[in-house]
Amino acid sequence: MTTYDKIYINGAWVPSQGKGVLEVTNSATEEIIATIPDGTAGDVDKAVAAARAAFPAWSNLPKETRAEYLMKIYAGLEERTQEIAEAIAREVGMPVGMSTMIQVGLPKGNFAIAAGLLSTYEFEQQIGNSLVVREPLGVVGCITPWNYPLHQIALKIAPAMAAGNTVVVKPSEVAPINAFMLAEIIHAAGVPAGVFNLVTGVGPVVGEAIAAHPGVDMVSFTGSTRAGKRVAVVAAENVKKVSLELGGKSPNLILDDLDEAGFAKAVGAGVGKCFANSGQTCSALTRMLVPRNRLAAAEQIAAAAAAKFTTGDPFDAASRLGPLVSAVQRDRVRGFIQTGIDEGATLVMGGAAVPEGLDIGFYVQPTIFSGVTREMTIFTEEIFGPVLSIIAYDSEEEAIEIANDTVYGLAAGVWGSDVEHAKKVARRLQAGQVEVNGGSFNIAAPFGGYKQSGLGREGGTFGLEEFCEVKAMQL
Repeated sequence: MTTYDKIYINGAWVPSQGKGVLEVTNSATEEIIATIPDGTAGDVDKAVAAARAAFPAWSNLPKETRAEYLMKIYAGLEERTQEIAEAIAREVGMPVGMSTMIQVGLPKGNFAIAAGLLSTYEFEQQIGNSLVVREPLGVVGCITPWNYPLHQIALKIAPAMAAGNTVVVKPSEVAPINAFMLAEIIHAAGVPAGVFNLVTGVGPVVGEAIAAHPGVDMVSFTGSTRAGKRVAVVAAENVKKVSLELGGKSPNLILDDLDEAGFAKAVGAGVGKCFANSGQTCSALTRMLVPRNRLAAAEQIAAAAAAKFTTGDPFDAASRLGPLVSAVQRDRVRGFIQTGIDEGATLVMGGAAVPEGLDIGFYVQPTIFSGVTREMTIFTEEIFGPVLSIIAYDSEEEAIEIANDTVYGLAAGVWGSDVEHAKKVARRLQAGQVEVNGGSFNIAAPFGGYKQSGLGREGGTFGLEEFCEVKAMQL
């Protein structure tokens, strides 16, 4: 077991004011693998003071110099890729091969993109007699989740630091080991003291203190909609800028113009889009909409595809689905599965029982429901597990209506033989990003949601601009 007994403030590892510790669990073995400080509001005060003191010098550095620091962080992540990937596999449960590509690959990409933007992005533009400039906000508080823990930190701090801000980060207490590794890399990169600060702890204490702190100029939060609403309320007391990336219940609309092969491809790919990271993905395509006359075919294809998602140890090369992150999450997902059964959905495969041979670890069977209607809990609630709902529609108009019948609007998918028609349908979906015929995820494109999926955008140029204030100088 590893003991992390300090937090990172003002360029140094210092004791927390808190006396308690939080335990970190291996999701596959249920063993305690680390402890971290249970931080306090006083720790946040110190971190914010350090960030405010560091802001003037950091924001006035040439942007080329900031880019050099970001690339040093990138190099540090590259050097420790395997170590970090294995840590996240233990914390979160993603199979280690995928963890290497996704859980570490995406953060590396975020730092490289932010550094690259500093050589191309124009922070000033002339509009008539006005010089419009984008300037750093000041201190950014970053509150991040456990499902893609390092990616969500990098997606915030890389553009925030690139723009000239300093940061205070509260990682998820469920998956924090990777954040300590990142802090070590940032320290080794020689980033000036106070630019990056790490305070661990629980949301109601450390997260609340960051959101409420008058010395924090912006809060960037990723997590549940419930917690995001609380962040927005607390931050509003100081009228600070808030960026929220929240939940999703994303539809995958498979149009009726596909031939048999195209339909099979769409359904099979849709299963993968639902089950990625054991379904612990806010943008997972969890509601598959299919023509009613092809419902039986969709069930068969989906079941065959899901059967290939072998559930097991994240360090077993044969595993495609690891455990969920915690006992709480496992029990929550199993509860939703049982609710789906109780409310009359057709269980195509899977179920609420423990997967065979996996009594230890937070495992859930890959599960597919069909005959799901809008009145059912599994239609409306974000489950955050490997659970797919298949919904039948009778017309394209009805399909679009069903797809948009959610308080969320983070992501969506459309499949069709006519790409131009599929794009027209995609334009009518109320979602921040829509995959057309399985289009690949692009980390340089804007990521964020409509409705209760959040406010603002992350990624690429749009993400950089979130961390800037706009000033017009009339000349």
